[in-house]
Amino acid sequence: MRLSRRLFALAFAAALPWAAAAQQLTVSAAASLTDAFKAIGTQFEAARPDATVRFNFGASGVLLQQISQGAPVDVFASADQETMDRAAGQKLIEADTRRNFVSNSLVMIEPAQGGTGLKSLQDLAGAAVRKIAVGKTATVPVGRYTKEVLDSAKLWTTLEPKFVQADSVRQVLDYVSRGEAEAGFVYRTDAAIAGDKVKIALTPTGHTPVTYPVSVIAESREKALARAFVDYLTSDAAQQTLARYGFGKP
Repeated sequence: MRLSRRLFALAFAAALPWAAAAQQLTVSAAASLTDAFKAIGTQFEAARPDATVRFNFGASGVLLQQISQGAPVDVFASADQETMDRAAGQKLIEADTRRNFVSNSLVMIEPAQGGTGLKSLQDLAGAAVRKIAVGKTATVPVGRYTKEVLDSAKLWTTLEPKFVQADSVRQVLDYVSRGEAEAGFVYRTDAAIAGDKVKIALTPTGHTPVTYPVSVIAESREKALARAFVDYLTSDAAQQTLARYGFGKP
């Protein structure tokens, strides 16, 4: 078991972009944070010239699986509380470093060109909507938020035959922006990144607030630097960058 974890860790590290530095920080972060975190990483490196930040973006549940299997990660940022709760339950994080650093909102989108003109959740049941892109509820937080919304509207079971399961929120966005699905559920920040490829049909209610927790990983080899990065996320500079990409206050 130890050998397989070691091999996994080596393979994981080898797959990440590498740069020579006195200190290297590996941050596993929810896919929806991709653009904002790349900008924040540049800012952090400018403030800490002795450090290099490497990012691993993906569905929060998948990232947690990687960490539990021994991936050499220093910081974990999840798009939901449930995934971070599981990390805490497995004692994978330094509990005292956990904090909420940003918020988001769930939106229903459709293709900007050739959309069906969705006005309500009930419109999803119409014949004009053949495919609905949703995140996988087991591993993708946006999928769980989506299920809460559709369960609240008593539509989940009715619409399930139309679902196209996505491995991340960015894959949901891709399906809709390419016109491969007539509707999908993403975060407002993702819809903004897509520009004129998609349009927001509505902002649904009936789901858990979308808040993002971050924490230092218990097995981090760069705990001081990891704590500094977590602290930086709540700084004015980082919060301004997150706001620029559409995120809200935690």
